[in-house]
Amino acid sequence: MKIVIVGAGEVGSHLAKMLASEGSEITVIDNDAQRLAKVLTVADVATVQGSPTSINVLREAGVGMADLFVSVYPYTTQEVNIVSAILAKNLGAKKVTVRINDEEYLNAENKVLFKEMGIELMFYPEKIAADEIVDQLRHSAGSESLDFAHGKLQIAVFRMEEDSPLMDMTLAEFAAMAQENDVQFRAIAITRNERTIIPKFDTKFMYHDLVFTIAKREGIAPLMKYFGCRKVDIDKVMVYGGSEIGELLAKALHGKMSVVKIIDKDKDRCIEMSENLPESILVSNGDGRNPDFLIDESIKDYDAFVAVTESDETNILSCVIARKLGISRTVAEVENIEYIHLAEEMGVDTVINKKLITAGRIFKFTLSGKARFVKYMGGTDAEILEYTVTPGSPITRKPLKELNFPANAIIGGVIRGSESMIAVGDTHIEAYDRVAVFALPESVAEVDKFFRA
Repeated sequence: MKIVIVGAGEVGSHLAKMLASEGSEITVIDNDAQRLAKVLTVADVATVQGSPTSINVLREAGVGMADLFVSVYPYTTQEVNIVSAILAKNLGAKKVTVRINDEEYLNAENKVLFKEMGIELMFYPEKIAADEIVDQLRHSAGSESLDFAHGKLQIAVFRMEEDSPLMDMTLAEFAAMAQENDVQFRAIAITRNERTIIPKFDTKFMYHDLVFTIAKREGIAPLMKYFGCRKVDIDKVMVYGGSEIGELLAKALHGKMSVVKIIDKDKDRCIEMSENLPESILVSNGDGRNPDFLIDESIKDYDAFVAVTESDETNILSCVIARKLGISRTVAEVENIEYIHLAEEMGVDTVINKKLITAGRIFKFTLSGKARFVKYMGGTDAEILEYTVTPGSPITRKPLKELNFPANAIIGGVIRGSESMIAVGDTHIEAYDRVAVFALPESVAEVDKFFRA
């Protein structure tokens, strides 16, 4: 697949690295030579220096033969991305997607307008991140989670702590114990020492493992008990950081939580937010890394603390402090991918990275078209995919245990009509099933072949 990416900033560089590792032919356009030189250190790509709205530059990059065109130009207005995407479509690019920073463009009516101009997908990373945080706070488990089919199946992530009842138990032993209590689940992955593995029956749970599980909605509560987690219902949220994500998050939480408070060190920014946000949202000026300030702000009365400043270090540190002050649930925005593991090691419950979330939205366009969505979850480099099964595709031909499915991938669950089920070796996938797949990057292309008719 030929892919042209406009913009060698953080998002564009990460996309280039990820998509190049999947075997795609990538060309990156940017007018900044230093940014292009930097992207060459992380990904095997071709580069073209020049303006993203220059027709000659777009032609030089080969957009007329591109299967996918992604416009994520950094440090500029969204109009540059929109114009380059429209030009690319008219020059022959098959699919185009564009980064925006205006929530108005995402209205249903406006999305139709842009689709008529040839733009298949618009994404607003900050809005995606804010929505992701809201979704995470809705779940009662004190960890990251993901819904399939309106919650009929759920993926939940649990950290093995020293007092976990499952410590040193094998997956087979745990499965037998759960089966005795009629708890249906599947352990789909374990991240250990920054490496993700697909577990076998003889795999032992070890201290600080991140265990990814899939279960029916009613199975999550029993799993929480097995892993030594307690239910955390979120009703009062404190947000640290008046960033774009912070303001979007406060608006999104309004009406869903009984109390929302947003804090920022910049007094002028606090005044601005007081004018922009609904009156019921509390705005406070101060440093969220200062324990005395947090105590004065009655942090112990809150259920969750979310740090979304523009500093990864500040977000991680403030979450650690909030945890020590008694907060049950912490969420940190961490943009440096190398810091994600550090944040988790320091006890941050959920880590949000808008590059990874955005990458999942775009990566879907490189697959067969039967992938409903692709998502990345903190703590693993694997992808979680949901497919709708095409009649006659290879996945329907035999039971799972006879299919020679890629070793670094696993089918976790199946939605068939109104029925949900945990996938096992004898499960036979049928046409139109919705299937949840967990796959390491090197297996995604092979997995996709199973869903092509």
